[in-house]
Amino acid sequence: MTQNQPIGNEATTQLTEEGVDALARAAAHATKEAPARASLISDRAAKIKQSAVRDVFEISMQPGLISLAGGNPYLQSLPLAELGQSAARIISERGLEALQYGGGQGTEELRQQICMVMAEEGITDADPANVVITAGSQSAQDVAAKVFTNPGDVVLVEDPTYVGALNAFEAYQVDVVSVQVDDDGIVPAALQATIDSLTAAGRTIKLLYTIPNFNNPSGVTLAPERRQEVVDIARAANILVLEDNPYGLLKFDGDLPRPLRADNPDDVLYLGSLSKIFAPGLRIGWALVPAHLKQTFYLANEAVTLCPPTFNQLFASAYLREYDWRGQVATYRALYQRRCEALLDALREFMPSEVSWTSPAGGFFVWVTLPEGIDTYPLLYQGIDAGVVFVPGAAFTTTPGPSRHLRLAFSAATEETIYEGVRRLAPVLANAIAAL
Repeated sequence: MTQNQPIGNEATTQLTEEGVDALARAAAHATKEAPARASLISDRAAKIKQSAVRDVFEISMQPGLISLAGGNPYLQSLPLAELGQSAARIISERGLEALQYGGGQGTEELRQQICMVMAEEGITDADPANVVITAGSQSAQDVAAKVFTNPGDVVLVEDPTYVGALNAFEAYQVDVVSVQVDDDGIVPAALQATIDSLTAAGRTIKLLYTIPNFNNPSGVTLAPERRQEVVDIARAANILVLEDNPYGLLKFDGDLPRPLRADNPDDVLYLGSLSKIFAPGLRIGWALVPAHLKQTFYLANEAVTLCPPTFNQLFASAYLREYDWRGQVATYRALYQRRCEALLDALREFMPSEVSWTSPAGGFFVWVTLPEGIDTYPLLYQGIDAGVVFVPGAAFTTTPGPSRHLRLAFSAATEETIYEGVRRLAPVLANAIAAL
């Protein structure tokens, strides 16, 4: 079965039955172990939720399904043969270093190169001494929550926001509170009102977590005129801004938004990643930490990972040193722009008039909104029956209850596949609207 062939109910039913059998076996095993083991689970671990995005990712691997779910970079455009030679050379010439323990903060060369990458976006004063290499930006979010929050503290987030960050924060027994956003990102007046309300109630707010550029999942970008105001509001309330910017270089027109960190070195902890501009499998991310906080952050990160993988760092350094990585980023911008435009064109062609969506200027995602009263989670299974997979919006919010939103990703699918996926999805949404 090819990717564009429809998947029938029989195939979906078989998958469901196999899944039920597996769950039954796991439940039976868990029941045997429960008396001796369940009481050992910490309150903190009980806060960790299963990721809906990872669940959907597994489903999307089934033959015949078109996935508009996973935000995977399109690695096929990388010079894989040449990179293979670079990897072999690292092992043959520097194997004793590459395969050995390394420094906990990361190699000096890679930290210098990361400062070069950040300079492309406008952060020109970064000191390699304040860069900490992490296992992707996900790990940095976890470390930030560990370092800066106590149980019962508040972390402010956009609504919607990245599901991995929600899981990381909630695992540390903090209260995650959403701040209103619109098509221009965080609404400063709403941010101030939320802070005032929480402060009046005696709450302690530690972090504002934001993805200002092409937010995952909404695709929305924080407007330039709001950026400094958001930081100023947080600073006045003694709240550290946690700026997560994995997509910042992927603005379609190349006119990059200025990071919050660029003008606020003491007030913003900046998170970056090579996952979207090189290779997510290397798990190379970083934190640019305010100088007065770096040592504590570094020690907490080292306590978890001991040291970033040395081979991965040397490989990443070879890529940034020996390859035209800027040209590769330009290739990605053009590729993702075409795919985003294909998705937006297909939405305009097939979707009912009651459905709306965002129009991102970069990144990987489009956020789709249905009328009030519709829950997109049950529609996931109807979409699977129709041969297309998306991520329901409830995964990306702290708001309890049903969500009328869903996320579509365009980064890993061809224009033709995107068109067919939307064509399959549209009747599912139309039927849900008609049933209101």
